[in-house]
Amino acid sequence: MRKFDLIVIGSGSGLEVSADISDAGWSVAIIEEGPFGGTCLNRGCIPSKMLIHCADVMLTVENAAAFGIHAKVESIDWQFIVNRAFKEVDIDAAMIERGNRRSENIEVFKGRGRFTGPKILAVNIPGSGEEELTAETILIAAGTRPWVPEIPGLDQTPYITSDEALRLPEQPKKLTIIGGGYIAAELAHFFGAFGTDVTIIHRRDLMLREEDTDVSRRFTEVYQRRFNVVLDAQIESVSSLAGEITVEVTTPEGKRSIVSDTLLMATGRVPNTDILEVSKTGVATNERGYIDTNEFLETNVPGIWALGDIVGRYLLKHSANLEAAYASNNLLEPEHQAAVDYHAMPHAVFASPQVASVGMTQQEAEGRGAAYVTSTYNYSDTAYGASIEDKDGFVKVLADPESGEILGCHIIGTYAATLIQEAANVMRVRGGMDAITQSIYVHPALPEVMQRAVGQLPL
Repeated sequence: MRKFDLIVIGSGSGLEVSADISDAGWSVAIIEEGPFGGTCLNRGCIPSKMLIHCADVMLTVENAAAFGIHAKVESIDWQFIVNRAFKEVDIDAAMIERGNRRSENIEVFKGRGRFTGPKILAVNIPGSGEEELTAETILIAAGTRPWVPEIPGLDQTPYITSDEALRLPEQPKKLTIIGGGYIAAELAHFFGAFGTDVTIIHRRDLMLREEDTDVSRRFTEVYQRRFNVVLDAQIESVSSLAGEITVEVTTPEGKRSIVSDTLLMATGRVPNTDILEVSKTGVATNERGYIDTNEFLETNVPGIWALGDIVGRYLLKHSANLEAAYASNNLLEPEHQAAVDYHAMPHAVFASPQVASVGMTQQEAEGRGAAYVTSTYNYSDTAYGASIEDKDGFVKVLADPESGEILGCHIIGTYAATLIQEAANVMRVRGGMDAITQSIYVHPALPEVMQRAVGQLPL
């Protein structure tokens, strides 16, 4: 059995910790089954945004006539679009792995790991057999994977998840997406922009249902104009025959059969705790399988820590990076541990329109009984918003009626993922509306929409 000072399971944000710890002289083992860089680099944030930018360019050309520019797309090089994204991604993943293999105090174990006993891991390394490792300190940062519900006929029907969707060798002609969250929204935009006939089937009444309801409602309205969106749908069965996939659904309007050549399951994600068999080392998980940690990222087992998606607080790369910084501090400075401060954690959906949010939604404020005031300002009521013809975009702000502290901000529209950062920065330092209303804004730039939304708060 090989013994180390620290074992890190996963090569995403856990590598931030392994780098700090190895620099301090600890011996470190990294267990990783796939390419280095985690979900974000290989199957998530980075390749998806590189692909989605191509879709944004496509829509810009298609909508050029609104600005008196008559343009057309002559052809689409699908292979180039996909290869452009993954050529860079694969190079980066290989570079990260090489860097770790060459690092002093770090040893890489390339295979699937699982716990076999208290702080004991077996790693199945293809071509080399099984290695057994142990350490007094273990960091579990092994992420999540797509979740696929049980649907009659699905086990006999070809389908893809987000893992495969980003690397499809050919563009689907007709695509059915089951799901209505951010993955469904982003991938519908990507495929639909290039001419794929997209149908979205969602069990709820609005897409992006976890966003502020006003944003969810507006987003759903826009997507209903772009795609065939089937809401309040119960999936009865799926089947495949002669290259055609049929999804049978029941809606309030009756039963429907939806036919396509490709089926994408975008129904959520599950933690990899079952694959790791964390129960064999005594680590507690919640009812959804995510690892329970305290405010310092410690599990119930002394010496075992966890961070990132497998903890399940936020399935966001920037959240995992934040946790990694705290984990490094708390491991190296046990007498000066700090609780992770998640306040003002922003997120964005890179669809078209973009959606971005930070803080409480209106429905959350009402559910908590929190006092609030709110205001909304349309993009089109600003000079720049009107100039770019964004008739759907708006900024919605919630604030404390006594202190003026901003409680939440929710945006749908052009550059929402960029605009949200201003609200997030003010909220992070527990700032009030004056930080925005008293600032000087460039006119007629789009950020004026944020200032005007905040300026209209009834305080």
